[in-house]
Amino acid sequence: MKKLSLLLLAAVFSLSIYSCRETTEEKTEDAVEEMGTDIENAAEEAGDEVEAAADNAGNEIEEEVDGTDDVNGDDDM
Repeated sequence: MKKLSLLLLAAVFSLSIYSCRETTEEKTEDAVEEMGTDIENAAEEAGDEVEAAADNAGNEIEEEVDGTDDVNGDDDM
């Protein structure tokens, strides 16, 4: 009877550890997916800002070449 009780206790303990591991694994997967989405969104925003800055710099260069740029940085429009 004592061996049966210990065997049953060991089985229950093993199952509880296994089920907790799956839950942790699923939570980890969810967190990794969320981090990937956050990184993707941040990279897209950074790319948009770089593109806007490049467009602005291109416009400033054109104004300098055309002679329409103000010395103090204000545009005459």
